Amino acid sequence: MATRALPLFFGRRRVRAAAARSLACVLVAGVLAGCSGEGGTSGDTGAGQRENTAEVLLPTPGAEFDYQIGGSYAPPEGVRAVSRDREDEPAPGLYNVCYVNAFQTQPGTLEWWQDTHPGLLLRDGDGELIIDEGWDEVLLDTSTAAGRTRLAEIVGPWIDGCAEDGFQAVEPDNLDSFERSQGKLTKEHNADFAKTLAARAHSDGLAIGQKNTTDLLGRHAAIGFDFAVTEECAQFDECDAYADAYDGRVFAIEYEGEGEVGFDESCSTWGDRVSLVLRDLDVLPAGEKGHVFRTC
Repeated sequence: MATRALPLFFGRRRVRAAAARSLACVLVAGVLAGCSGEGGTSGDTGAGQRENTAEVLLPTPGAEFDYQIGGSYAPPEGVRAVSRDREDEPAPGLYNVCYVNAFQTQPGTLEWWQDTHPGLLLRDGDGELIIDEGWDEVLLDTSTAAGRTRLAEIVGPWIDGCAEDGFQAVEPDNLDSFERSQGKLTKEHNADFAKTLAARAHSDGLAIGQKNTTDLLGRHAAIGFDFAVTEECAQFDECDAYADAYDGRVFAIEYEGEGEVGFDESCSTWGDRVSLVLRDLDVLPAGEKGHVFRTC
């Protein structure tokens, strides 16, 4: 998903958030399924791995959801959970998921990556950058343990910042980048990096959501994912698979005008199993021309 607020790379303080998580558990108790001290499994050793001491807050199955990664706005009436870019503030009193682009470069940041970490950008056999053409994002190179450790030194503090700001969960986007890697990445590479991110999130008291790709549903527990954020599961007839894997803790986004399955039909088929929301493809804030928001 590409229409996102431009992230900042500096200015975050690395903190542990156990106390903040415990307070959040009280404040949003009506929105949460529970508070758990259980964390994920370990992945690569390195900067992303820290002891899990904080509580993890889980979303309530069926909670009405809004996807606001294109810009935050006052949540519509009835919404109990939102996902927002990590540079936006969480919505008071709701279950807040922090969006982090963890496997590809954020639009507008390629120059920073090239200047500071060119070796972490994925390249083809000719040395050319491998780009997700749909969103003009360069893939990050998760193919080696050393690279994953270096990436964790960058993405890890972003996750820490989500906890510091008061989010309850994080969704690391583009877990499925291996599908666009021209064979340079595998599911195993991204699963290993996701384990590192899950351990980092859990140590900060954040739940972590699997973002797309049914290819890794069978490994979700081993990786450490707690819930799912999925785009167009109705269009691809995948909602049941996510609902089964996560006991209904699934935030599912459909996009207006995409595919053949209408939103009303999606609600009739899956609305009692996942939290469905219809958004415009650019996920525009309320009040902007083209903004779309509907729930079942």
